[in-house]
Amino acid sequence: MGSLSRRISDCVFYGIADTGYVAHEDMFSKCEQMADAGAKIIQLRAKKEDSPTRRNLAFNLLPLFKKRPDTLFIINDDIELAAEICSLIPNAGLHIGQDDGAPEDARREIGENRALGLSTHSEEQAAAADAMSGILDYFAVGPIYATGTKPGREPVGLGLVRKVAASNPDLPWFCIGGVNARTARAVRDAGGRRIVAVSAVLAPDDTEGAVKSLVAEFLGR
Repeated sequence: MGSLSRRISDCVFYGIADTGYVAHEDMFSKCEQMADAGAKIIQLRAKKEDSPTRRNLAFNLLPLFKKRPDTLFIINDDIELAAEICSLIPNAGLHIGQDDGAPEDARREIGENRALGLSTHSEEQAAAADAMSGILDYFAVGPIYATGTKPGREPVGLGLVRKVAASNPDLPWFCIGGVNARTARAVRDAGGRRIVAVSAVLAPDDTEGAVKSLVAEFLGR
């Protein structure tokens, strides 16, 4: 297992800095708090912003990840921006959805030894993602529960978590969607070993404390 694969595999909590929940001026502080709490992967998700605004947000965050080379900086969907960030720091990458083009094309754009992840919403999609272990570095499964970050998308439920866990994927995989202090333990009991959270950690003023509490609940500490 390479160093990038090991870092992703060892990551228990993956944070998403979503502009739907965080004001632009608070983005650096929120990401810093997540990193201080132990997040080893942090994604910038800015779906409603235009490309120049999204680029400004990413470059405002860049100093944080330059001084934290052990934390991966993932760009959501924007392949061009991700490729630019990946050319500047090694601890960077891209996360794409099922409708964002072929993972092979994304890999060519961001280069080797940069993190590439894919969202999946079914047993078949998860299996297909795992079969691309030479291209992808991880995949996400969800939304487990209904969530405001994905309005209109039916939750896949804990049943899919159980099925994916039973398939014993080669790639690291993360459970996303409605994961919070009330649901985290159920996700763990279903076979999830890594979680992603958005509103559960961004909404509280004390994001660092929220992450620590969520991880403790997930791990049963």
